[in-house]
Amino acid sequence: MITVNTHEAKTHFSKLLGSVEKEGETVLVCRNGHPIAELHSIYKSVKQGLPKPDSKLAAILKYDPTEPLDFDDLPEVLR
Repeated sequence: MITVNTHEAKTHFSKLLGSVEKEGETVLVCRNGHPIAELHSIYKSVKQGLPKPDSKLAAILKYDPTEPLDFDDLPEVLR
């Protein structure tokens, strides 16, 4: 985790954003030594993969709720 003050965050925003994007870093922005914001990738959870469905729920539903929908499964309005 990278910790910066507000002035440094403003001055080096592009560089910090690059670290978040390419290296998966998290940037903590502080004002007067107190944390006020956190900058992190929105794709972090995507890189970790989808959560596994609960086995009990999957047994009831009889399908994998995380699998993508087929074209035929879409409502008419979205086709």
